[in-house]
Amino acid sequence: MSTRSRLAVWGDPIGHSQSPALHGAAYAQLGLDWQYGRQRVDVAGFPAALNALDDSWRGLSLTMPLKEIAHDSAVELDGHARLTGAVNTLLLGERLRGFNTDVGGIVDAFRDAGVSGIRSVRILGAGATAASALVAAHDLGAQRVEVRARRPEAADRLIRIGDALDIVVDAVPFDAAAADSVDATVATLPSGTVLDAALAAPLSGSGGVLFEAAYAPWPSALAAGWSGERVISGFEMLLYQAVRQIRIFLTGEQDAALPDEDVIVAVMRSAVVED
Repeated sequence: MSTRSRLAVWGDPIGHSQSPALHGAAYAQLGLDWQYGRQRVDVAGFPAALNALDDSWRGLSLTMPLKEIAHDSAVELDGHARLTGAVNTLLLGERLRGFNTDVGGIVDAFRDAGVSGIRSVRILGAGATAASALVAAHDLGAQRVEVRARRPEAADRLIRIGDALDIVVDAVPFDAAAADSVDATVATLPSGTVLDAALAAPLSGSGGVLFEAAYAPWPSALAAGWSGERVISGFEMLLYQAVRQIRIFLTGEQDAALPDEDVIVAVMRSAVVED
């Protein structure tokens, strides 16, 4: 085993994670003898688990509920991690570096679907994924974002992020009338959420392109009934954020393209389809 050849995804729950299949396919294609596993780690156990890693470890992928504690544990943060307060990638070594590749994963998912720029976005939900979606909307050119939250106070963090990015963020009750049309809707609701038809129909009719963060089961109830321009599955975000993680683990930067990256992406996509 080569030096620093161990990686894993941590979270709780973790058994459903597709990350080992995605990463494993990529490293095999790259000819790297790296091991990528999964481990159930909760917030209380995270510090001890992190401290127990030895020099054979290269990095970690983090899923819920560890993104905030990973952010607080990192010595160095990339810009997206600082803005969102969330880290989904830790690069180990002389210093602990934290990254948020969810933002870029959302941007890449839109661009791969042919959406290169949007001016207005509606975000359903106000959690960690919503924060990444807001920054992604900014990176895609959005100037106005509507956030729908079941608890108005939950949107306060997104409003602060909007202020930092100099874009207008309007927080409205989740069931408010959909008065204005938007170019895109980003749904960050829990998997299996079913919206009342009286609410879903106007959101669909005025919502433009739908990016649905949930991808299992697919299609979601919202995606199945969407009458907007098109629907992008959350699997695309999972795929492209993983590509960015692999770049980090290989080069230390998430914007440095991999060798034959188109081939690697195709291999990763096939690995999950066939899993």
